[in-house]
Amino acid sequence: MKISYNWLKQFVNIDWTPEETAELLTDLGLEVEGIQKFQSVKGGLEGIVVGEVLTCIQHPNADRLKITTVNIGTDAPLQIICGAPNVAAGQKVPVATIGTTLYTDKGEAWTIKKGKIRGEESHGMICAEDELGLGASHDGILVLNNEVTVGSLVAELYDVENDQVFEIGLTPNRADAMSHFGTARDLKAGLLQKDIHVELITPSVSAFRVENRILKVDVEVENKELAPRYCGLTISEVKVDASPAWLQNRLKAIGLTPKNNIIDITNYVLHELGQPLHAFDANKIEGHKVIVKTLPKGTKFKTLDGIERELHEEDLMICDIAKPMCIAGVFGGELSGVTEHTTSIFLESAYFNPVSIRKSAKRHGLNTDASFRFERGVDPNITEYALKRAALLIQEVAGGYVTSNLVDIYPKKIEDFQVRFSFENAQKLIGEEIPKDVIKSILMSLDIKINNVTETGLGLTVPAYRNDVVREADIIEEVLRVYGYNNIKTTEKLNASISNTSRFEDYKLQNIVGNQLVAQGFYEILSNSLTTPDYVSLTDHLEDEHNVVMLNPLSYDLSVMRQSLLFSGLEAINRNINRRRSDLKLFEFGKTYHNYPGNRVENQHLTLFITGDQTAERWNSVAQPSNFFYLKGVITAVLERLGINKIKVSSIQNDVFSEGISLVSGKKTLVEFGVINKKIMKHFDISQDVLFADFHWYNVIEIAKNNTVSFKELPKYPESRRDFALLLDNEITFEAIDTIANQTEKRLLKEVDLFDVYQGNNLPEGKKSYAVSFKFQDEHSTLTDKQVDKIMKKLQSNFEEQLGAELR
Repeated sequence: MKISYNWLKQFVNIDWTPEETAELLTDLGLEVEGIQKFQSVKGGLEGIVVGEVLTCIQHPNADRLKITTVNIGTDAPLQIICGAPNVAAGQKVPVATIGTTLYTDKGEAWTIKKGKIRGEESHGMICAEDELGLGASHDGILVLNNEVTVGSLVAELYDVENDQVFEIGLTPNRADAMSHFGTARDLKAGLLQKDIHVELITPSVSAFRVENRILKVDVEVENKELAPRYCGLTISEVKVDASPAWLQNRLKAIGLTPKNNIIDITNYVLHELGQPLHAFDANKIEGHKVIVKTLPKGTKFKTLDGIERELHEEDLMICDIAKPMCIAGVFGGELSGVTEHTTSIFLESAYFNPVSIRKSAKRHGLNTDASFRFERGVDPNITEYALKRAALLIQEVAGGYVTSNLVDIYPKKIEDFQVRFSFENAQKLIGEEIPKDVIKSILMSLDIKINNVTETGLGLTVPAYRNDVVREADIIEEVLRVYGYNNIKTTEKLNASISNTSRFEDYKLQNIVGNQLVAQGFYEILSNSLTTPDYVSLTDHLEDEHNVVMLNPLSYDLSVMRQSLLFSGLEAINRNINRRRSDLKLFEFGKTYHNYPGNRVENQHLTLFITGDQTAERWNSVAQPSNFFYLKGVITAVLERLGINKIKVSSIQNDVFSEGISLVSGKKTLVEFGVINKKIMKHFDISQDVLFADFHWYNVIEIAKNNTVSFKELPKYPESRRDFALLLDNEITFEAIDTIANQTEKRLLKEVDLFDVYQGNNLPEGKKSYAVSFKFQDEHSTLTDKQVDKIMKKLQSNFEEQLGAELR
């Protein structure tokens, strides 16, 4: 939210610096995230002075240029080359001196420098109005009133406004502060705590009156639950035109683009008082009747942006007798808005049900300044006042007069809140006793009425516009924020309890694994749990009927909870590759969500993504592409770090992978990994291979808990190594060799490794060669060749019998 400091001072007359004011607003809970400088004319006309053209002669080397001498009040006149057709001796003109910065219509800065133009020196520039930012004309130089003083600042002639604009990070509960008036109300309370007494200046509407009643528009509210209060009146003989400079400057300062004087006033009052308004062209209201109601589902309605929308049966609409004119509190219609031909308007001010407005805005993907306020809850008691304020301002800037009675349909008043406040509870929650008189003063400064006072507490009435203050705890928070969090003393002693938790807590294991992966060059990603339902169709592994569907989705692409972390990871990879980051190693901890019949299930996962090169090209080495076995090594290292060593390889039944395997422990799947299917990759427009691993994290934790840490002394005796070169059928895996070897010799065999694989020439068809090493060690004595030879013979025999192996 943007707040203009000049505008704010119209309500609270203070002479503080913007920085001091920003600090107090932040202390009050209205956090000022930044202060921006605003000038009604960019650059503020700094360096632009009034000059008098003394002489003007033809440039000897250019037909369209003139050589002028200009008096700007210095000792000697300046020679300036000018190309404007209307420059002449005797004129008073704006002169940009050497070093002055000017701005283009796109805001680009450029500086006036001394130079030569066609051989003649030029020491400044005589400016046109568009070059100064004072208008759009470039037909010639700007000629000033002949009465102005030579050497005076042009900024003084045009009343350039300089302002400071606060960017306030407003929390959603503070609907009361979503305006300059609301911010000033808080500021006044904060100043009072600093013993600075200022008056809150409220714009007067005492001049409001009905001139005559020649344009009556009847109002009927059919749905009073969705529109608890609705006000309106007509104003005739208005002239739609550009707004005056003061109004345009106010809107520009807070980032709004002026439209015309009618629309600008509605925007002005919205940001001044926090009450959204809407102006209809009265001549376009058929039957001269406004009806506030809902319409059948599917009704077509074209909004101001030219988009035709289908209405929901719960959308509250502002209609005439023939057609809808506006989505109430959200967006106006194309056929009823104010144009340059409008001469009479119907001005609306209302309080709409916040839940209804929020649903309609989300449903149609519209987020306007009006819906932003309505859906958080505006002040129901300011509706009529804001309407009168806007009517007076419209008469001031657009002429016209009020031509109907002010209609105010308010069948059931929205009452203020009654809250009981305990001094003891306040002290317990705040941690410090605040004097009772100070508490009373703070509450009264916040418009909270004190009904009764006892030794133990207060009976309070909270105004309806503070819809976030309905409990005692809310009152205590209000007292504390105005009193000042910084004024609460810090205790000298800090008490803390020691946490006695298991070393297998989920977050602890996540930290261990996360740190290990980061050390291996991985980057952690965090993606949205909401996703599009279209991803389910990319694999038979997932079912559409298992989606957890959102009741109020922000959009179709965020309408279901994810069933897999795969697709969000591929989105991240696609984004990085499109930005020339093709070598990636990513990991993510996150949950998946499934809606099974009669049961909704959340599961925790760890996913790994690897694509591109494992190591980059260097002067002493070539790039090394990532491959399946590198991923397997990373996975094995993770499991071993958690103490999980006894795992088996299992085939995988999953069309997510073009080739892949799973690692299991007992009957529990720990991780599935492999190369992602090309069909899925094509959907994400990724042409390079992506390796993917999906850890079933809850299973990993359960297995890790059952493992115990064991240790043994370093062996005193040396190990012995022997190798086999085995000729095997292609379908035989190294795991089969490893299993048979460990079954053959359980005591002395310590390690089995595969160090070479050969397939090709000089081997029978369907065969491959595995070079396998075996390491033996006796913890109690030195092994002899005879012992090792005996074991190797057993191994050879078993390989031949069980695998059909041959020694090469």
